Amino acid sequence: MTLLAEPLKLRCGAVLPNRLVKPALSEQLGDRRNAPTRELAELYRTWARGGAGTLITGNVMVDPAALGEPRNVAATPDPALYRPWAGAVEGTDAQLWVQLNHPGRQSPRYLSRRPVAPSAVPFGDRGVRTAFAVPRALTGEEIEAIIERFGVAAETFTEAGFAGVQIHGAHGYLVSQFLSPLTNLRTDAWGGDAVRRRRFLLEVVRRVRAAVGDGVPVSVKLNSADFQRGGFTEDESLEVVRELGEAGVDLLEVSGGTYEKAAMMGAGRASTRAREAYFLDYAAKAREISDIALMVTGGFATPAGMTEALRSGEVDAIGLGRPLIADPGLPARLLAGDDVRAERLCPKTGIRLADSLLEIQWHTRQMHRIAAGKPADRRGALPTLVQAALTDGLNAFRRVRG
Repeated sequence: MTLLAEPLKLRCGAVLPNRLVKPALSEQLGDRRNAPTRELAELYRTWARGGAGTLITGNVMVDPAALGEPRNVAATPDPALYRPWAGAVEGTDAQLWVQLNHPGRQSPRYLSRRPVAPSAVPFGDRGVRTAFAVPRALTGEEIEAIIERFGVAAETFTEAGFAGVQIHGAHGYLVSQFLSPLTNLRTDAWGGDAVRRRRFLLEVVRRVRAAVGDGVPVSVKLNSADFQRGGFTEDESLEVVRELGEAGVDLLEVSGGTYEKAAMMGAGRASTRAREAYFLDYAAKAREISDIALMVTGGFATPAGMTEALRSGEVDAIGLGRPLIADPGLPARLLAGDDVRAERLCPKTGIRLADSLLEIQWHTRQMHRIAAGKPADRRGALPTLVQAALTDGLNAFRRVRG
């Protein structure tokens, strides 16, 4: 048995079948009511058959009125609505976990004309800002209500058959907005210093744990830093890790950056290229202060690189996201000991702005192909960009027409 194939026992007593995890990827396969579709279940059925021991859903929004993308799945207190999705892993060893999220200010203007956030800080630079309305600062009562929404959603999805819950605390969404001094300018009980800025996340963790009980895994996806001057720092992040450990979190997924500074989309340092994964140095520091099981997503390319990260003790689980879009059956071959490489098929134009759009559009479209029973499309950049422009234009027209 390879290290990748070894089971992983979490603090709550739950056991992951192996060390390969499909992390959250935004599928955009909800219907017009933001409920999961048959296509979404088929996508996860394909991944479950591919061999990864744990599958984490794309961000499920805890408030149907607060969406990051038009086809996000949103939580309602009706477990029956989500049971077909949970059933997608039946007949396999895979576990399906739900990732819960709230976009905060990262909700486009066409979805929310007045989004909410810790403070009324607009999103992005001038070029991006026109697509996002300036958020309204949450009241204390509204903050408590959102915390309750996380708890209700966690209970709903575990009742529906999901095996674990992950709280999205990274990439500039609401939890991340509370953590950052750039976006949390509050001076009340929810901001003003690092301790109060992390209170929102810790209260969400406590509410989710109370909702699911002691035996269901609770995970947090956390930024190592947001890589913005004056923002959420690595030192603050490590303090959050310490407190998450004390709060009983079972699995910490390490990421970094926001959509204003997207470190999670890649890293160019020589040490990163040599060791493959983007955040191993941070994971080693987190290991020194907490015994939470650690998972790193991003950059892993070879069985040797993945195995060495596990052997070193820096991580306990390997996150493989976009390579499983290119090749859903990759985990089974890795677990069998095959010397296969995690492919990244997304075409490039060489133009930074175009490639940023292409990265998201191409992978979204490939997930939709897999959901329809088709393989990844290996065409070049131009056909993908043209198709994206036509589809997005049609969707915009439909939204205007209602």
